[in-house]
Amino acid sequence: MGGFFGVASKEDCVFDLFFGTDYHSHLGTRRAGMVVYGKEKGFDRAIHNIENAPFRTKFDKDFNEMKGNIGIGSISDFEPQPLMVRSHHGTYAIATVGRINNAAKLTEELLSKGHAHFLEMSGGDLNATELVAYLVDQKDNLVEGIRYAQESIEGSMTMLIMTPKGVYAARDLHGRTPVSVGKKEGACCVSFESFAYLNLGYEFHRELGPGEIVVVTPEGVHTLAQPGKEMKICTFLWVYYGYPTSSYEGISVEKMRYNCGALLAERDDVKPDIVAGVPDSGTAHAIGYANKSGIPFSRPFVKYTPTWPRSFMPTIQTQRNLIAKMKLIPVKDLIEGKSLLMIDDSIVRGTQMRETTEFLYHSGAKEVHIRPACPPLMYGCKYLNFSRSKSEMDLIARRVLKEMEQEGREIDLKAYVDPDTAEYKEMVDRIGKQLNFTSLRYHRLDDMIASVGIDREKLCTYCWDGKE
Repeated sequence: MGGFFGVASKEDCVFDLFFGTDYHSHLGTRRAGMVVYGKEKGFDRAIHNIENAPFRTKFDKDFNEMKGNIGIGSISDFEPQPLMVRSHHGTYAIATVGRINNAAKLTEELLSKGHAHFLEMSGGDLNATELVAYLVDQKDNLVEGIRYAQESIEGSMTMLIMTPKGVYAARDLHGRTPVSVGKKEGACCVSFESFAYLNLGYEFHRELGPGEIVVVTPEGVHTLAQPGKEMKICTFLWVYYGYPTSSYEGISVEKMRYNCGALLAERDDVKPDIVAGVPDSGTAHAIGYANKSGIPFSRPFVKYTPTWPRSFMPTIQTQRNLIAKMKLIPVKDLIEGKSLLMIDDSIVRGTQMRETTEFLYHSGAKEVHIRPACPPLMYGCKYLNFSRSKSEMDLIARRVLKEMEQEGREIDLKAYVDPDTAEYKEMVDRIGKQLNFTSLRYHRLDDMIASVGIDREKLCTYCWDGKE
């Protein structure tokens, strides 16, 4: 995924930029960067690898040396950014969050025009943020360039562009990712996560609409391109990605997760001894379930947070699986001989959940009932790099359906998306048996949407039902 923070202030902004960016560390695991601008030093940028150390550790020296009143920062799961660009627009810094599905085509089109080049990252990939900058530079002014880039990209693209005059913020055309604006005396900020500026003295001002482009200065925020009417914000932000203290479109992440757990409980008929959440994102779902069902909430294992924060997670899946296991420490007195109901945000590949279940059995659990807080993932995300899986066959639901197809069954995906069909029930039963769960029941799509509480037409549910 990735996150960003931008600030324009009448005073030095580095303190706000440093901590505002750091508050997005749960959204990325690989790279982070900050750029500031001040009249005395001009532009000053720092980018670091955060795979093996948290943001604050890597940027402590930069924090003490940077000076400026305008800045942007980013946390990235992939490419190094923000980038510095010098073009006919002048010098600017750019950071992005999104996904470009037609990157190869766009690159070839730009190269065919002549006098263009792209720097390859290690592994031969192009930096998506650099490609966005090239697209922006095809037009005569930044607003036209931003809109041209967004309309050319198949996927989704939200961006911050910093100039000596202010920070341009552009939410993607369908509002799949959020952009929140905060204000305080003498300063204004823009942020992916709405909570990131609250402890810095800012108050919530408003959220950008889908496709809206604004410029942020110390005096405030000014709209340069009006928002569109159609929105498809990612529902998975509430289920998993978003930090509990954030809100999107006025809906609290923590409250939505309580709602999720409560609706899961309403449809359930098992009677476990305790309800627990897989830390951290499963915890609020589990509290909602426990409060509704009356079954005690407990913590049969605890996440070892001193040295295993989210930002320490490597990008290699086999290493992620191992570390996910190492992070959880069992409380055997709460496990041994007990029937447990575990809630996690989702089941993607199934590897971690199977290992967690085996871990509980090994610690003496009598039963392990699994309740994911969202429906089975059926399609790879096309918009936000929710998963960088090379194939949809990495998804446990699709692997099970492939096995059924190899048995001679004719598979119509629509039948397996509908939770009221016999086909869906068979798929879920097979997943549960394959992963060694005592029982498995997913959150229904209609209940999950009700848990959010906004119009279904405004939510992106593509990864569950394939609807764009």
